[in-house]
Amino acid sequence: MKHRQRLAARALGRGLAGCIVVAGLPAIAVAEEGGEAPLTSMRQQIEAQNRQIDALKADLARQEAALAELRSALGMRGRGPAPAEAAAPAAAPGPAARPAVVAQQGQPAQGGEQTVGQAPAGDNRPQRDVVTIFETPGVLTPPGKWIVEPSLQYAYSSSNRVALVGYTVIPAILIGLIDVREVKRNTFTAALTVRRGITNRFELEAKVPWVYRSDTSVSREYLVPQATESVFDADGKGIGDIELTGRYQLNDGGGENPYYIASLRFKTRTGKDPFEVETNYTLPGGRGTGLQTELPTGSGFYTLTPGLTVLIPSDPAVFFGGLSYQYSFKRDNVKANTVGGPSDGGRIGDVEPGGVIGFNFGMGLALNERSSFSLGYDHQSVGKVKIDGRTAPGSVRVQLGTLLMGYSYRLNSGNYMNLSLGVGVTRDTPDLQLTLRMPMSL
Repeated sequence: MKHRQRLAARALGRGLAGCIVVAGLPAIAVAEEGGEAPLTSMRQQIEAQNRQIDALKADLARQEAALAELRSALGMRGRGPAPAEAAAPAAAPGPAARPAVVAQQGQPAQGGEQTVGQAPAGDNRPQRDVVTIFETPGVLTPPGKWIVEPSLQYAYSSSNRVALVGYTVIPAILIGLIDVREVKRNTFTAALTVRRGITNRFELEAKVPWVYRSDTSVSREYLVPQATESVFDADGKGIGDIELTGRYQLNDGGGENPYYIASLRFKTRTGKDPFEVETNYTLPGGRGTGLQTELPTGSGFYTLTPGLTVLIPSDPAVFFGGLSYQYSFKRDNVKANTVGGPSDGGRIGDVEPGGVIGFNFGMGLALNERSSFSLGYDHQSVGKVKIDGRTAPGSVRVQLGTLLMGYSYRLNSGNYMNLSLGVGVTRDTPDLQLTLRMPMSL
């Protein structure tokens, strides 16, 4: 009996082993039949899917960049929060520089800092939307980019002067000479301005002017045997005072939050100054009624002008304003180039011009995608001149006020043409200033 059981167990074991072998045969056969082909096919499918994912990511990045640029354009006109130039600027407007004006506005985009007038990193920023009506723009140049701005300005002014040389016996009766003089002045200034963006918040600027001036003086002396009018013409031309300016954006701004841009301008003495040109005295004793035979093209003093510009986007306009102070460095032992003048050889002494306090404000409005209009006011208060530490005789504080209007148009090339008109509102201000600028991005 036991023997039979052992035989049955052995038979059962052989049957189970056969079943296991038979059950394992199909799997082994499949593996041997397919080889490496299925694995290669799967790898190819995965690689194709990865390429599709990369293409979708690139397309998504392009769409995000286009959306950011659209938001930037809307943000420049104050139509809601968007990522982002002043300055300016041209136009900031800019800035003046007289201080600068707005050109483009914006706020930081996600994942990076943006400055006034700057599009997301890696993209070219839009051109200015508001015309620059002040001398220094309020728009910062993108880092690594160049802005070349040729400009041409024409200014006209006329003034009357009455010089009394004599003495009075009783009020309203003068014994001596009365010199009545009318001066008409025309000034053309062609300049080349170059700006370069250093960082997202900092830019440098250099301006090289060439000046042509023409003055016509009509004078008439009374209380002389023959009261006749005499006309004296003089002109001057040459390079003017070269200027160097740096601007730095102090905050991020964005939406309807203001932008603050600090600037520092240094003006040189490269132009011919008023003390170098020849002055011809026509009256005995050189009593200050002399005329310049050649006109200066520079101021004759080094100056340093710190300033602050504020840009405020507000749908659908952009408001701007600025403050500045011009400090002129004193010159020692100044002598004038005189002919027939005082016996001291034209020595004037130590000359220190008064400081100039300036401010401006205005508004820029984008009319459409190609054009914009700006309106503003610029004011400068010029202090008294000191000679040898004392106020010069006849020196008074002078107020210069100018009403400015500007128009900007975008050409088919993508560059802008800015035209501004200035009208003097105080007696000492030039009657007319007409300026044409054409900033070009490189």
